[in-house]
Amino acid sequence: MNDLRCTDLGVAYGELVAVRPLDLQVLGGQVLAVTGPSGAGKSSLLWALACALRPAAATVTGAVEVDGRELGDRDDAARAGVVLVPQGNGLSVTLSAEESILVPLLGLGVPAREATGRVTEQLARVGLAEFGRHLVDQLSGGQQQRVALARAFALQPRVLLADESTSDLDAGNRELMIAALLEEAARGAAVVLATHDPEAAARTDAVLALDEGTATWVRPLT
Repeated sequence: MNDLRCTDLGVAYGELVAVRPLDLQVLGGQVLAVTGPSGAGKSSLLWALACALRPAAATVTGAVEVDGRELGDRDDAARAGVVLVPQGNGLSVTLSAEESILVPLLGLGVPAREATGRVTEQLARVGLAEFGRHLVDQLSGGQQQRVALARAFALQPRVLLADESTSDLDAGNRELMIAALLEEAARGAAVVLATHDPEAAARTDAVLALDEGTATWVRPLT
């Protein structure tokens, strides 16, 4: 199933309302684009869906569910197969591209041989087969984005939340990554992509626009 649902989900930072309460459901196999200007609340929405906002930094209201199971915290989300690719990628500069993908897999108990196979497969998928041993800080910003996506794909997410994951890419690699995100949906994942990229948004099943935290359907899910 891999269905993502939120009910009355809202985010505030003190007096500042980042996301006004909204209801949302993305089914496994669907891709939702969340658009809007910088500061509109896109990142806050994705982090709230991943149960990854710290209570000290933000007040999050409402509920997030995967396949009807309510998620209470980030660990719950991880166990439910929710994977967030944050803006800025969240990669450690002390690791190589290979290690950036391998370490999380081993931490989840994936057998070493299988984990190594996933690393090889996903680096090739994002066009970085020859860059596996490069340290993260030896890679360009676009290459780092692709490593972050490869790491997410290797985790075999049930729900994939990608924050501006095509923004620093040239046309060819942007097309490659859009196609890869669509493939994840075809595999059964529910995918939410926060993006400024009209080409990426046009390829999705639906578009939700945020403006000062208020959500409006541009093209609704069906």
